[in-house]
Amino acid sequence: MESESESQQWRRPRLNNYALACALLASTNSILLGYDIGVMSGAALFIKQDLHISSVQHEILVGSLNLFSLIGSLASGKTSDCIGRRYTIVLAAAAFFAGALLMGLAPSYPFLIAGRAVAGVGVGYSLMIAPLYTAEVSPAVTRGFLTSLPEVFINVGILLGYVVNYALSGLSPRLNWRLMLGLAAVPAVAIAAGVIAMPESPRWLIMKGRAAEAQAVLRRTSETDEEADTRLEEITKAAAADSSDSHGRGVWRELLRPPPPLRRILIAAVGINFFMQASGNDAVVYYTPAVFESAGIRSRRGLVGVTVIMGVVKTSFVLISALFLDHYGRRPLLLLGSMGQALSLFGLGLGSKFLEHRVHKPMWAIAVCVVTVCADVSFFSIGLGPITWVYSSEIFPTRLRAQGSSVAVSVNRLVSGVVSMSFLSVSERISFGGTFLVLGGIMVVASIFFYFMLPETRGKSLEEIGALFQDKHPKTTEMT
Repeated sequence: MESESESQQWRRPRLNNYALACALLASTNSILLGYDIGVMSGAALFIKQDLHISSVQHEILVGSLNLFSLIGSLASGKTSDCIGRRYTIVLAAAAFFAGALLMGLAPSYPFLIAGRAVAGVGVGYSLMIAPLYTAEVSPAVTRGFLTSLPEVFINVGILLGYVVNYALSGLSPRLNWRLMLGLAAVPAVAIAAGVIAMPESPRWLIMKGRAAEAQAVLRRTSETDEEADTRLEEITKAAAADSSDSHGRGVWRELLRPPPPLRRILIAAVGINFFMQASGNDAVVYYTPAVFESAGIRSRRGLVGVTVIMGVVKTSFVLISALFLDHYGRRPLLLLGSMGQALSLFGLGLGSKFLEHRVHKPMWAIAVCVVTVCADVSFFSIGLGPITWVYSSEIFPTRLRAQGSSVAVSVNRLVSGVVSMSFLSVSERISFGGTFLVLGGIMVVASIFFYFMLPETRGKSLEEIGALFQDKHPKTTEMT
């Protein structure tokens, strides 16, 4: 049972303005990924019309960014340990800038894929480093909210992409998709410039022996000097313990042959990242126009307009989740989201199956499909969307956090690429309805996994969280 003072703390967590500014700056990089997801869903319709690409080429175009992001996510751990968290964010923005220019100026399909490859590397860096940096800067009591901001900005980017799609859809197909993709280069420059003004992560500074600089950052991200000194002491002790526990082993050797507590952390981090993408959310967002077209919505502008509605709903719910994450905790919202996704996907699958066998598609059935798609992305935004990044960035010990997170995010990117690049092919074989029913079953399995394998972490410092995985049955530790 929580004491009354603890309950009050969860109801009214105090945001440190400097920590909030750092989190906002770090998270703006995520707008670029969200923008690409949103804008590509509409741009692909016009690319297919202009370049006359096949369905397989369409899948490769969409999924290639996720597969190439695997390179960035694998490299991000070592890079951020070497040059720091802050400059890794700048590197991510620079890669996306170059990729956006290549895509916007692409004269042919191969050049377009080359741009996707470069941008994908930047995405891989960004997905790992933004939540990790934010988690390391944030006070424990507001870490859930602040670390979920990258997912909030991804959704803002998706919505922005939908709006740009709608605004430019009336232009010539030879011009509109190039403008849609190339415009991402503009915010990349502003983001890279803004991140330069951020402080470095205090935990990275401690790892590098720069305690005085770490203390200065902690004093600005804490409410009192006493809190800053306490956090500094915890971080310093944890860093010393990490160094002692490693017995001189390399990080990758330790991750590949982990002791039982670290093995449980890896299973939890890799598992939540796997199910985040196995839920099919990225594919649903990328291929929403195709799904709605099969449901009976024929107008190109109408298809893009419906995705704008979906983007507004998705962004609204991720904001709600972020605001309540430190009040209700990770587990309740994660379980609510995953079970809600399962029900939504089952409903979408049944609705799509019904429409497959109708020449004249009734409006109520189309409405059911639109509502269930919105419900699916909304429950994703409540649970897996923000909580995957929060959880992955906070459960690893300091010494292993960057490269451990990069392993988990690499699984995320690999699964996302496979799902995105096979979604249309699988749907052609078993129909959209069958695909959504399979995804609903996956989310049932995900809910069971989350219940048994993921302990609650709210309100605990990063240095305290490791103790939750010492027990062989983590579900018994602070589950409510």
